[in-house]
Amino acid sequence: MAHYEDQGEYPGEMSPDEAWAVLGRDPGAQLVDVRCAAEWAFVGVPDLSSVGRKAHLVQWQIYPEMGSNPDFLAETTGRLREAGAGPDTPVLFLCRSGGRSRAAAKAMARAGFRHAINVTSGFEGDPDVAGHRGTRDGWKAAGLPWRQS
Repeated sequence: MAHYEDQGEYPGEMSPDEAWAVLGRDPGAQLVDVRCAAEWAFVGVPDLSSVGRKAHLVQWQIYPEMGSNPDFLAETTGRLREAGAGPDTPVLFLCRSGGRSRAAAKAMARAGFRHAINVTSGFEGDPDVAGHRGTRDGWKAAGLPWRQS
């Protein structure tokens, strides 16, 4: 199992590089991208094809209102179960910069997924000095595989 700190209400967090390592060595590990549909379409999504999987795309908030997705728990649980994931499966959560995915990981931990882990800095990370994301930290800045539609 990956290294993460026990945060009490959920297992904790790991960097994008640590998440990629877990996905590479554990064929059951799953990645849930909780950004909104516009982000997936225009910014891109993690490409897990080299590890034989696809990221589960489930909105935590629904664009354009950005209100909470009332079906998030049921939809995510259903997709994870279809993929063979259970309470002891590492399930990694990713958003733009780590906030929504932290909330999603906590919610899924409360729903019984004991290894619901937030991927810190998310897909794009924090803005750089010019205000651009994707260059300083996060999945893209780490050089991990991703694709754009």
